[in-house]
Formats: sequence, structure tokens, C-alpha cells
Amino acid sequence: MSLGARSGLIAIVAGVSLLLAGCSGGAPADPGTAPPSSAGSASPSATPTPTPTPAAAYKPADASGPAQNVPVPVLPEVAKTETKEGAEEFSKYWFSVLSYAYETGDVALFESVAPSTCVACEKVKDVIRDWHSNGRWLVGGMLTTPVAQTTFAKDQDGKYEIAVQVRQEALSYMRADGTIARTDPQKPDQGNLLVLIYENAGWSVVELGSIVG
Repeated sequence: MSLGARSGLIAIVAGVSLLLAGCSGGAPADPGTAPPSSAGSASPSATPTPTPTPAAAYKPADASGPAQNVPVPVLPEVAKTETKEGAEEFSKYWFSVLSYAYETGDVALFESVAPSTCVACEKVKDVIRDWHSNGRWLVGGMLTTPVAQTTFAKDQDGKYEIAVQVRQEALSYMRADGTIARTDPQKPDQGNLLVLIYENAGWSVVELGSIVG
């Protein structure tokens, strides 16, 4: 395996010039009116047991609008460790964060795992922000990672290489007026190479590329 000269992000998502703008949230509840106090009450009334508020339902993007209430990826505990399993699980988590950014247009979490030193990461982040600002959205295109593998051999600079199989669903690119700009069919799985470094008690991506040869 070798690191391709082209950005692996091009290998992951062909034509990544169109990305998802997300929306979420709801109207605040109307303020209630506190009941009058009882001046002659002999004892305070019992405090009612709070009723749990149900989580808002996830709604994938469709032709009517962007995704809503997209679940935020959660970093597995093992992915915080400098171990073979930790590196592989972090790599899968990283792509789930990238998929979340595509779907929502929110790049804050992606920034936390893709430092500015990762040139390819910066490029895709800029494209996500640009697409989101134009009010368009993406239907489909979710990224999943069936396999992530590494020999866990650290190089002289303290870096590890992780080979990741990346799968992406078919994409439909929606304009702000609800019309379809284009639709891309699902492509064959892509081989990508993440270069990671473990420092400050956590993993971060140094470089991202395609696997060739």
C-alpha cells in the first residue's frame, strides 16, 4: 500500500463540490404560569416526578428538505487508547464524523479530529461550509466503514497507517429550491489510508490519502 498523490477525499466522494446543509431544533415551549401559593398550607406539596422529554426523532434528508436531529457520533472508549484496536476504532469513528458533517453541515466535531495540518481535511471542511451556506442539501451519501486494519507499526515520526474500506450510499444533490442538481449512483467501496498520530492522550489525523497498488 502507498499513499496516493491525490486527496483521498476525492476517492471517497467523487465530485464532492456539493454537500449537505442540515437543520434541527424546534420552537421553545410556551412559558407556564406558576400556581398561586397557599398561605395557610400546613406542609409543602410533594415535588412531582419529572417526566423525561423524549428525544427528537431522526429524520434523514429527502426531497422535501435536509436531515433533522442527526445522531452525533460517539467516540468509543477503546478509540481513546494507543492500541491496535484503538487506532482501528478511531479510524471508523473519524469517517462517521465526516459523514455527520456531510449530513448536517456542522463541521465543529470534524475540526476536533482533523487538525489544520491535514491539508485534505481542510479542503473538505471548506467545501462543506461553502455548500451549507448556499442552503442546499444532500440526500443519501452516508459513509460507512466495513473494515479498518493496521499492522500498528509506528514509524520514526511516531505515525501509524490505517487502511480503511469506505462505502458510500448513492447521492442526490438538492438545490435550495428543492430541485435535483444531479444524482450519483453508489460506487464500489474505496480503499483509503489514514495516517494517525497519538499525542496528548488522543488520536488525530495527520494525512488522508487513497490506497494504490
